[in-house]
Amino acid sequence: MKSKKELRACDKGHTYYKSSDCQTCPTCEQERKPESGFLSLLAAPARRALEHNGIQTLEQLSAYSEKEILQFHGMGPASLPKLRTALEEEGLSFRS
Repeated sequence: MKSKKELRACDKGHTYYKSSDCQTCPTCEQERKPESGFLSLLAAPARRALEHNGIQTLEQLSAYSEKEILQFHGMGPASLPKLRTALEEEGLSFRS
């Protein structure tokens, strides 16, 4: 059974269709996406999960274990290899 998509508008006036309770505007989300840095490698839910938990830098990320990161709402296992690689490129790693 397909969910019925409803037309919505964000505070900035963008219109979009959503079938879930998620209030995130896809246009605003695309405008917010960083052009560079490790956060630019992630899908929007994973990026928001890190931002919501105050993680903006690789140094901040390295203070967490992989298990802790996976507990964040919106973070999935597919993001871990990207994060691992970004940390390793800076000589960092997840906390053991």
